[in-house]
Amino acid sequence: MTHYYRPLVQTDPNRPTDALPLAGGWAWFNEVEVLSRDSAPQRVSARQAPAEVLERLTMSRPNIAGLSMDRPQIMGILNVTPDSFSDGGQHDAPEKALLHARAMLGQGADIIDIGGESTRPGAAEVPVDEEIRRTAPVIEAIRGEMSVPISIDTRKEPVARAAVNAGGDLVNDVAGFTFDPGLAPYCATHGLPVCVVHAQGDPETMQQDPRYDDVLLDVYDFLDERVAALEAAGVDRAQIMVDPGIGFGKTVEHNLALLKRIALFHALGCPILLGVSRKKFIGTLGNAPEPADRAAGSVAVALAAVAQGVQVLRVHDVFETRSALNLWQAVRG
Repeated sequence: MTHYYRPLVQTDPNRPTDALPLAGGWAWFNEVEVLSRDSAPQRVSARQAPAEVLERLTMSRPNIAGLSMDRPQIMGILNVTPDSFSDGGQHDAPEKALLHARAMLGQGADIIDIGGESTRPGAAEVPVDEEIRRTAPVIEAIRGEMSVPISIDTRKEPVARAAVNAGGDLVNDVAGFTFDPGLAPYCATHGLPVCVVHAQGDPETMQQDPRYDDVLLDVYDFLDERVAALEAAGVDRAQIMVDPGIGFGKTVEHNLALLKRIALFHALGCPILLGVSRKKFIGTLGNAPEPADRAAGSVAVALAAVAQGVQVLRVHDVFETRSALNLWQAVRG
């Protein structure tokens, strides 16, 4: 029987002297929830977890793209697409994109994530040449003015190559490095940090009746397998982030199951990136049909994730998230 170990995360300032550090960061734990596919969850002392699991749960995460993983980081979203669900068409020219990048940096973004292919449900694939045309000039313009780390949100090796040549630092693949077999070797050869995302299906079809045996454990197993595959391709595990892919082939119930126990993914030994910003389930639960009205709900979910030790928040609303995070950190100590 395979067991999975979720740290029961605490952030209380009255930290016991024997508490275990979570991923070398701001949170701690003394207990774990033991999960399996065949029995009910059990709550036990963390010391009962296997030594290799405790090592992955407690070890400090190295910097990624120059960002320290011992404090929460904000990834600002810059979509240079005409059809993204929230901000399509708003930043799809280099001059407009550069203005938005400046604004996000001033509002407290730590890294800018640039995407030229919409991954909204139902979106069609964008040809490689068009995706490069949308993204590479924007990256070049930002890099020419700012030293902020830049992530390229793509599934395709030629797009990643053009982005890195223009000044990009990290590859964020919503397909989990399963779409283009050349992407992982390229990242390995060039020593690039990566983010591997879980998605069931592709953007055109992913919301057509997604199903799982156990969404939490299925997503964990997928990410575990993809991290191992990236390592086998030559990518340093210390330079891999994982993202459970909220909204990518998942119902509201699936999203909530992942968010409630997102701390499980610390057992992969990699930093966790979470992208929930303005997604449909936030509108559904938060009575906000319009994406632009979902900042409050997005921030609420982001802070709940930080309380479980999530290191990177991918957001549209940088100012609101940074302001809320500053206050959360102040009152939690």
